[in-house]
Amino acid sequence: MSGGKNGRAAASAGKGAAPQQVDLPFSFGAPTAGRIAALLVLFVLGALVGAAGALAQGGWFPGGLLLALLGAAGLFHGGARLTGGRSGAVAPAAGWLVAVILLTASRPEGDFLFGAGLGSYLFLLGGMAVAVICATLGLTRQPPASAARLGK
Repeated sequence: MSGGKNGRAAASAGKGAAPQQVDLPFSFGAPTAGRIAALLVLFVLGALVGAAGALAQGGWFPGGLLLALLGAAGLFHGGARLTGGRSGAVAPAAGWLVAVILLTASRPEGDFLFGAGLGSYLFLLGGMAVAVICATLGLTRQPPASAARLGK
């Protein structure tokens, strides 16, 4: 019986205490208006880079494909550096993916932008691979100053 009384006393003492702060390698902070605007701009830029890359890779095969993939990689990595997190790489990658998927669909007239060639498949798969690489690697954060020196 005394164990139940002590448990209730400890629970009531914990209600008034402030919660402990835990250092996480990521943050769930509230999104600000500036961050949302930056992610929307990155999404639109991703769609533009996807559309431009679709045209460049088909028009000038080896050089256009490399240029399109390098442009996508630059935007994805630059977005991650700009925002300081993975969301900066995911937003343009999502825009790129939406634009490319919409451009792969054939129209009722029979027109299409992507042919069934090696360059088109390399652009689709290579762009997705670049997006995944940039989004998963992200930016590594430095540990807090107190954790950097174990002796102090």
